[in-house]
Amino acid sequence: MIKLAFFARFEAKPGKEEAVAKFLEMALDMAKKEPTTINWYALRLSPSTFGVFDTFNDEDGRQKHLNGPIGQALMAKAPELFSSPPSIEPVELLGSK
Repeated sequence: MIKLAFFARFEAKPGKEEAVAKFLEMALDMAKKEPTTINWYALRLSPSTFGVFDTFNDEDGRQKHLNGPIGQALMAKAPELFSSPPSIEPVELLGSK
């Protein structure tokens, strides 16, 4: 069973909500190219709150993702798109179906 994941949460700046949605759509293409990212989900939690949930087989894969193209693009765009720094939490999965 996959045990490791990240849950990231982002609050869009006023007027940047659709830009954040488009950024996450673009990030999907990058995630598809990451062999160590098992699952990747972009979420809209409210009109201005977004998230990403992604899973990994091991810590090495999780760190490659965090330091890879998506993580770099996210941090480069953060001042433009988000009202506060992204919250990126490593999580341990306790169950899945």
